[in-house]
Amino acid sequence: MNLLFANDRRGEHPPSYYAATALTKKRWPELKGQQRADICVIGGGFTGLSAALHLAEKGFSVILLEAHRVGFGASGRNGGQVGSGQRLEQDELEKIHGREMAHRLWDIGEDAKALVRDLIARHEMGVTFHPGIAHACRSETEVAHSHKMAEKLARDYGYDKIDPLYREDLRALLPSEAYIGGDLDRGAGHLHPLNFAQALALACDKAGVTIHESSLVHHIRPGEPVRIQTQHGHVDADHLIFAANGYLGDLSPRVAARVMPINNFILATEPLGDRVDEVLRANIAVADTKFVVNYWRLSEDNRLLFGGGESYGYKFPDIVATVRKPMLEVYPGLADVRIDYAWGGTLAITRTRMPYFARPLKNALSASGFSGHGVAMGTMAGKIMAEAVAGQAERFDLMAGLKVPSFPGGALLRSPLLVAAMTWFSMRDKLGI
Repeated sequence: MNLLFANDRRGEHPPSYYAATALTKKRWPELKGQQRADICVIGGGFTGLSAALHLAEKGFSVILLEAHRVGFGASGRNGGQVGSGQRLEQDELEKIHGREMAHRLWDIGEDAKALVRDLIARHEMGVTFHPGIAHACRSETEVAHSHKMAEKLARDYGYDKIDPLYREDLRALLPSEAYIGGDLDRGAGHLHPLNFAQALALACDKAGVTIHESSLVHHIRPGEPVRIQTQHGHVDADHLIFAANGYLGDLSPRVAARVMPINNFILATEPLGDRVDEVLRANIAVADTKFVVNYWRLSEDNRLLFGGGESYGYKFPDIVATVRKPMLEVYPGLADVRIDYAWGGTLAITRTRMPYFARPLKNALSASGFSGHGVAMGTMAGKIMAEAVAGQAERFDLMAGLKVPSFPGGALLRSPLLVAAMTWFSMRDKLGI
């Protein structure tokens, strides 16, 4: 079964709060017949749209192929958090890669946040970036580590935008008994992810990118040019960019062996009205310290958008039951609140939780596996691949130099092995270990 069609209607966004409040209803035509371009991009999410936009702005002719709708995948379904740095914390990166490399990776992560904000401003997207992400800790050990990392980032990286939060500070922001402290990153933030993806597509339109929706790629013929085949047409291109993330399928076995698609889920409550202070007392996003992370924020009309729970098969579970349980563990007083939307999506992780950049073919680039850090880094990955195509490959080569091992057993056995591992970590979460 293809993940692109396992849980969704062909050519349609899922019935999410994001789709209900989408920026545009514009549709782009299916690819039909033969076309030629300098670059063909597969995937209409943050990475593919960013790559296409930056390449078009450099003067290349670009065709982007999306199997469903732009923003269909993780880009249009996620929690909307624009986090700092990389998915791994800086102390871990220093241990693995050394201080110099850790600093370079931090800089790329910070450039990624700045890129998101710059794109919104430069293209007058009508998308609001709301500053602030709180990290909610469950134990004194986690709180101590959180505060230590804030000190380290200020001292060693010149990043002074993280405020340590003690119990009373955190509860002044989010009145929940589930957490005892944490921190607030004022340099991070959150946005409406589908609207950001759609705004990128509209910017691509203005820049001259040819976008084709409902154009599933089923075969790639290597060569110069490379041929990208869909059901009703094909594109011949000098360069190919893979930007399908968790929906890549078997288009590149090398990437598939290192990038694992997993499913994550979000609920949107009814508008909370006067009860909003029971949830959040500032317009910030929150992520907690569980291995299977809970994350939440408020919508523009004061709904609680609460994400949590994971699955590793093709079919989604009962989403309301899956996510309502952790939501009520955080906010038991919301037991009577109506759930208006429930949706899931497929993202991609790697064993190291760092993105996987690669050259699957001589004239092809790929970036994927953002491991829940994709709003900023996925967008940045597109720009980095555009730089590489244009002959400035320093940042691409740096990211491609990170060792991202394949999952044991490759694509065939990665899922059952991951399920076993995630079950163990889920038990640890429940036990508070």
